[in-house]
Amino acid sequence: MSSVPYTVPVQDMRFTLEQVVKLEDLTALPGFEEAGADMVQAVLEEAAKLASSVLAPINFAGDRQHSKLVAPGVVQTPEGFKAAYDQYRDGGWNAVPFDPEYGGQGLPWAVAFAVQEMWQSANMAFGLCPMLNQGAVELLQAHGSEEQKKTWLEKLISGHWTGTMNLTEPQAGSDLSQVRAKAERAPDLGDEIYRIKGQKIFITYGEHDLAENIVHMVLARLPEAPEGTKGISLFIVPKFLVNEDGSLGARNDVQVVALEGKMGINASPTCTMAFGDESEGAVGYLVGAEHQGIKYMFTMMNNARLAVGLQGMAIAARAYDQAVVYAKDRIQSKSMTRPKDPPAPIIEHPDVRRMLLTMKAKTEAARALAYYAGKHLDLGSRHPDAAVRAKAQATVDLLTPVVKGWGTDVGCEVSSLGVQVHGGAGYVEETGAAQHFRDARIAPIYEGTNGIQANDLVFRKVIRDSGAAAKAFISDLLETAAGLEGSGNATLLGIGARLKEGATALETATTYIVGAGQSDPVGAAAGAYNYMTLFGLVAGGSMLGKAALAAASRPAGFDAQYLDGKIATARFYAEQILPQAQGLVAPITQGAASLNEFAEAMF
Repeated sequence: MSSVPYTVPVQDMRFTLEQVVKLEDLTALPGFEEAGADMVQAVLEEAAKLASSVLAPINFAGDRQHSKLVAPGVVQTPEGFKAAYDQYRDGGWNAVPFDPEYGGQGLPWAVAFAVQEMWQSANMAFGLCPMLNQGAVELLQAHGSEEQKKTWLEKLISGHWTGTMNLTEPQAGSDLSQVRAKAERAPDLGDEIYRIKGQKIFITYGEHDLAENIVHMVLARLPEAPEGTKGISLFIVPKFLVNEDGSLGARNDVQVVALEGKMGINASPTCTMAFGDESEGAVGYLVGAEHQGIKYMFTMMNNARLAVGLQGMAIAARAYDQAVVYAKDRIQSKSMTRPKDPPAPIIEHPDVRRMLLTMKAKTEAARALAYYAGKHLDLGSRHPDAAVRAKAQATVDLLTPVVKGWGTDVGCEVSSLGVQVHGGAGYVEETGAAQHFRDARIAPIYEGTNGIQANDLVFRKVIRDSGAAAKAFISDLLETAAGLEGSGNATLLGIGARLKEGATALETATTYIVGAGQSDPVGAAAGAYNYMTLFGLVAGGSMLGKAALAAASRPAGFDAQYLDGKIATARFYAEQILPQAQGLVAPITQGAASLNEFAEAMF
C-alpha cells in the first residue's frame, strides 16, 4: 500500500501569494484588511494539517475501494471519507472565500485557491465535492433571488449541504443546445415552482453519504422554449425539499441510477441521475428568468474551470512531491560526477534531474498563474475604482481558459513524468504514482474539454475584443521582461531576454488570430489549441520571472536556499521551456492548410 506522505509546499504558496501575486494589493481592498501575511500563513498551516494528516492518508485506499451504489439510490463513499468530510466541514474550510452575511469567512479568492490546492493535491477525488459546491454558491450569490439565498446559501457555505452541476445528457455531451430534460410549470405548488423530468450523466457527487442534503443545479427546457441554448432554463432541484423553518422535508423525486466506472478519481461518485421517474416530476425552483439558464450557469462553469485548472496544477504538485522523495531514495547506477563511488541516488542522474526540474518549474508556473487569476477575481469584485474592476475582470475572463486548459495539460504531463521518474515501480499501482496520472487525466476533459477552452480563448476572449485584453496582458509580460533585463543581475537578464522572446512570439500569434477571426475563422480554430498552449507557456514564464525578481530582493521570512531555488527554477524554465514558444508560432499561423485539406476518407 502506498505510504508516501504529502508534504504541503506551504513556503512556496506563501511566497507566491506575498511576493508574486502581491498580497498587499488585496489587503487594501474593502473587507480584506485583516487578510495580511500573518493571518494567511496561519490559515495555510492549519489547512496543511488537515490535508496531510487526514485527506492524503485515505487517498490511495479510496482509489482502491471506489464509491459504490450499495442499494437503489444509495451511494457509499470509501472508508474514512465521511469522517474526513466532517472534519473539513466542522473546521469551517468550506466557507473560506464566501460572504460573511451567509456564514462565509470572507477571505480573498487568491488565498482560497491556495487552500483548495491542498485538498486537490492530498485527495483529488475528495476535493471534487467542495469544488462543485463552491460553484453552486457562486451561482446563487450572483443570480438567486433573496428568498433562494436565504434558503440555500448558509447550508451550502457551511458544507452541511453540497451542490452539483447537472448539464450533460446522454445525447448532448458538451453540446448543451441538445439538452432535452423537461420543465413544466406547477402552479399547484406555488409561484416559480416547476416539475423536472429527464436524465443527466457524469454528475460529480450527484449522490453520496457525506452531507445532509444535495442541491442540484439543473438545466431543463420548458415546453414552449426555443431551440438551442437560448431555450434552456436553470432550476434548483434538491435531494430533500426544505421546510419553511429551514428543516429538511420530504425526499424529492431525484435518484442516482448508476455510477460510472472510471480510469481515475474512483473514490468520487460520478452519477447518472434520473429526475421525475416516480412522479409527475421532481420539484424544482427557477433561478432568475425563464430561458436564461445558460447565462446563469456560466457563472458556475467559469468558477469550475478555474478550479479545474487549479486541480491540474495541484495533482502535478503531488506527483512532483512524491517523485522527489523517490529520486532521493532510489539507488541505481553510478553518478557521472563520481564514477569511482558506489551507485548513487537517481536524483544525481542528468535525465532524472531534467524530469524533476520540468515538473517543478511547470508546477510552480501554473500555481502562480492560478493564484494570479484569483487575485484578479478579487480586484474585479471589490476594487473601489470601476475602471480597475473592469480591467481585472477582463484579465480573469482572458485567463480562465488558459488556467483551465494549460493548467490541466501541465497536470497530465507532470504526473506522467512522475511515473517515469519511478521507472518500472511507477507503473505498479502500489507506489501510488500511477494513481496521480490516472486522476489527472480527467481534468483536460471535464468542465469543457481543452479544445473547447482553446476555442473560448480564441473566439470569445481574443477575437471578440480585437485582442485588446490579450494585448494588455502581453504589455504586462514585456514590462516584467524589461524589469528582469534592467536588474543588473546576469541570471535575471537572461531570464528577461527569453521572456521577451516568448512575449514577442505570443504577440505575433495574437495578431494572426485577431486577423483570422475576420478573414479565416477556420484557420483561427485550427491554431486555437496551440495558441492556448503558447499563451500558458509564456504567461507561466512571466510568473516565474516575477518570482525570480522577488527572490533576488531577498525578502524576509524565506530561507536563502529556497530563494536561490526560485531563481534557479526560473532560469531552467527560461532556458529549457520558454524557447518552445517560438516553435508554436508556425503551427498557429501556417498549420491550417495541412489540417483542413486532409480528406475525411484519409483518416
